[in-house]
Amino acid sequence: MNLILFHPQELSDRHLILTGRRAEHIRKILRGTIGDNVRVGMINGLLGTGCIQELSGDSIVLQVQLTTAPPPFPPTDLILAVPRPIMLKRVLAQAASLGVNRIFLINANRVEKSFFSSTLIRNNAFTEPLLLGLEQAIDTRLPEISVHPRFRPFVEDLLPELLANCPIRLLAHPEGEQTMAQAAEGMLSQRAILAIGPEGGWVDFEVERFREQGFIPFNLGPRILRVDTAVPALMAQLSLLRQFP
Repeated sequence: MNLILFHPQELSDRHLILTGRRAEHIRKILRGTIGDNVRVGMINGLLGTGCIQELSGDSIVLQVQLTTAPPPFPPTDLILAVPRPIMLKRVLAQAASLGVNRIFLINANRVEKSFFSSTLIRNNAFTEPLLLGLEQAIDTRLPEISVHPRFRPFVEDLLPELLANCPIRLLAHPEGEQTMAQAAEGMLSQRAILAIGPEGGWVDFEVERFREQGFIPFNLGPRILRVDTAVPALMAQLSLLRQFP
């Protein structure tokens, strides 16, 4: 945990009372004492410092000063065929850590229908794994997440509007003839949307629907990766290509 995150409603007259995991981290990992400063951030707000004012029982009181804007949202959106719930938690944390603006959780032919009935999706319980990623990356901006249980309405009706400002349209697919670098060549300074399929991959019908929307299939090389490996690997590759076009 490189950043202590808190909700705006937790802050009162510049004071923040922490309990649970965050207080435990300051006590046991940071070994904080009265007068020490820790890095803090308001969710979807500014970054700053918290000076430890009180250490009592299970709680810690910080006096907070917020001074710094968080890093801007990266120009990247992610379309993700819903994986198993336990894997989805890991993927959301990784995506938030690497930096993503919007995440679209969609259905696909090889997605188990029961995944959409999971507690995580049914209750929109995405905040906790996202916060874990933001704590690691020292960021406060929560990615926007939406769930789309029907493939065709998403691809044919909603996706064209989403693509208006996304010139880079990438579809991870084992049978893609290009690499990511080739598929995005000459456009890496622009906004990108990256589509990653389920464990069994996209079926031909789905690939064609994405192609019709201007997506370029690309391959990851000869190895087939699990979703929770593919997502951070591809997002990191895109980030690296942006830095060294």
